[in-house]
Amino acid sequence: MIRMVAFDIDGVMTDGSLTFDENGTEYKTFNAKDGQGVMNLNNAGFITAIITARDNGTVSVRAKILNIPELHMGVKNKLKTLEELCEKYNLTFEQVAYMGDDLPDICVLEKVGLAGCPADAVEEVKKVATFISSKDGGKGAVREFCDKIAKENKGE
Repeated sequence: MIRMVAFDIDGVMTDGSLTFDENGTEYKTFNAKDGQGVMNLNNAGFITAIITARDNGTVSVRAKILNIPELHMGVKNKLKTLEELCEKYNLTFEQVAYMGDDLPDICVLEKVGLAGCPADAVEEVKKVATFISSKDGGKGAVREFCDKIAKENKGE
C-alpha cells in the first residue's frame, strides 16, 4: 500500500519550461488541477514530498500552498533523500510512489512501489515506469497519478 507520494518538479509539476527575467529570477507555471490532486492526497492521509535538483523560491511557495510537508530542493542524490524520508517515516520503498520525467529520476523510479511519469517523459524513464500518464508534465499528469493512487489505496 502506498503511504508516501513524491514528485520531481521540472517536467512533472511544470511543463519543463525555464523562464527567467533580466535579473535571473526564475519563474514556473503550475497546473491547478495537479495541485488539487496533491491536496486530495494530503487530505486522505498520504505523506507528500518534492525532491528536486533545482533550488527555486517559486517551488517553496507552491509546496506551502499545497501543504506538502517534505520539500527537498537542490538535491544532487534523489535516492539518498528518499532513503532518508523512508527512514524518517518508517516506510519501505514499496510504500512510496514517485513521479519523475528525466534521467536523474531513474535511480528512484527503479526502487519505488509505484513509478510514474508524464506522457512526455524521456524514453529511458518510460522504460522503467509502471505508470505512464496520458498527459504531459504540467498539464494534468500529476492529477492523473494522484487520482490513481487515491483510488487504488482507498480503504486499505
